[in-house]
This record gives sequence, C-alpha cells and structure tokens, in this order.
Amino acid sequence: MLKNKSDFLLLLLIVLAFELFVYGTTQTLSNGVVTHDQYKISSFELNNHIDFCGEKVPLHSQDILERYEYEIVKNAHWHSEIILLYKRSGKFFPMIEKLLKEYEIPDDFKYLCVIESGLSNAVSPVGASGFWQIMKKTGQEYGLEINKDVDERYHLEKATRVACKYFKRAYAKFGSWTLVAASYNMGISGVAKRLKKQKVNSYYDLLLNRETSRYVFRILALKEIMNHPEKFNFSFDHTKKYQPVPLRYESIDTSVSDLVVWSLTHGINYKILKIFNPWLKSERIPNKVNKSYQVAVPTGKIYRFSVPETDTLDQQHAVVDSVRLSTVKPPKGPTE
Repeated sequence: MLKNKSDFLLLLLIVLAFELFVYGTTQTLSNGVVTHDQYKISSFELNNHIDFCGEKVPLHSQDILERYEYEIVKNAHWHSEIILLYKRSGKFFPMIEKLLKEYEIPDDFKYLCVIESGLSNAVSPVGASGFWQIMKKTGQEYGLEINKDVDERYHLEKATRVACKYFKRAYAKFGSWTLVAASYNMGISGVAKRLKKQKVNSYYDLLLNRETSRYVFRILALKEIMNHPEKFNFSFDHTKKYQPVPLRYESIDTSVSDLVVWSLTHGINYKILKIFNPWLKSERIPNKVNKSYQVAVPTGKIYRFSVPETDTLDQQHAVVDSVRLSTVKPPKGPTE
C-alpha cells in the first residue's frame, strides 16, 4: 500500500518510464509525417544456402536448422561483442587471410579464430592461449618456444602458422574441412573415434558433447553476421574498423637483460613494446643459444613514445640517450 503522495508519484514515474521504453514515443517530423519509435526484438530471416569452406550445410534437416538459428540469435543480439569483432577484424584479418592463403587453407577458417578468442590474446581455464587458443604441449610439438620469458602462442604470425599446419594434417585425415574445424575443438583422435563408433562420416550426423556440437555452428553464425551485418540490424561504417599498424622489425640475437631500457633506446616505451610483442612475457630475453628474435616496433606517429608537449625533439633524444648511457649493459655471450 502507498503510504504517501511521494510514493504515488514515484510509482507513476516508473510506470511512465516503462511505457516509454516498451512502446516508444510518437513524434511529428518537419514534413508532417507522424512516426512511432518502438523498441523491437524480432527473429531473423535465415539464408537457406550456407556453406563452410564450400561444404554445404544441410539446413533442410530440422535439427541442423535449429542449431544454426540458435547461434545466429545468441550472437546477433550480443551487440557489444559483434561491434568489437567487426572493428578488430580490420586490424587482424589481413595477416590471418594472407597466411591461410599461403598454406592453401580456406578463408572461412579465420572465423574459427574469431570464436576461439574474439581476436584477442585470451587465456582459457585449461591454459589454451593466444588468438588460436593453443595448448602448451601442442604449441611445443609444432615448434613454438613456450617458457616464462617467451611464449610464442601470443605471436600472431607464428601461432597462425601452427594452426594452418594443424588444419592440413587434420584434412589429410578426414578429407572434410567441417570435420577439421570440429577436430580443432575435440582433437583429431576424438573426432575419429566418434565417427568410427557411430558409423557415420559427417559432422552433422554425429552426436557430440555440447561444446563441439555447437562449435561449427558458432563459426557459421559469426561468418554470416560479420559478412552481412545489415541483415542483423547492424549499421557499420567500414572506415571505422581498426587498421593494421605499419611496423619495422628489430633483430635480437643476444641476451637482453632489461627490455624496458631496450624499448627506450628504440624510440618506444615498454607498454608499446608489449602491445606489439605480447609473446615477450617478462622484462628480459635470456637468449643463451643466440636465437634470432624479430621484435616488432611501430613506425609513424600513431604509437610514438609519449612525452610532454613542451618537450622539444632534442630533449626527447637527450632523455633516451641518458637512459642508454647510464643503464644499458653489454649483452652476455653464449657461454656466460
């Protein structure tokens, strides 16, 4: 029961706000047309002819249709994530597309990377890391260096090459790109065992655990949404995508005891070094075997070393030179 007038007014305001949100507002435009802005949630018209890497998806099956529509609805209404994925794709897809083409892997596999990590250096609860969510053991088997100082699962080019090598190996086993994608989630042996046990030869005929059962459909949904955003009520300005940053590469083939100092002597700071080289996990490179590392350094003004606006260029150089002269130590030899 309302105790006083103020309680009644508060309730009235709440009701009016609800009505405004649900039913929208009516307004008259300058040309005399009356419009009614209404908040709507609706289902989407699905494309009945979709494929993964040229392999047709059997949407005529009710089970397949429902699983696909489930992922479309779940993802198309995740507005913040779709916007960020669309923007990040401009920055990272060019390199991924180039390497997929080099290894003769279908372009659709870039969307596998999207669902694995959201185009970010994510870490899963079980320790899979980087854009391609590579496990430590798998990465080492494919030649990646993984330790407390260097973790090449976070090196986008090297990790993408590992993923491509895996895809080629899996395709040699299954002869189906759809099964290759499923095996990236479950493993080659896991998929092979289930195909044999259930006596089928298609991903779409397998009874699988929930995660792998959804896996390919999530790829298909993100592919459709990102390729045709307007169908799902997204209005994107293509010029607002993040863009690849021009880079130069500095070779390091000795030990570096302090990457903070190394950064300053190369015209950037430690934060910028880590943004473009997330595979550097500590503040040093204890390079005992004189391995050659290629360290990315951004060029141009976008990621310049930040200094107060009143500082002159000569003063900036003086600061860096002072750091170089006072703190940089000669690199140790391979036997030290």
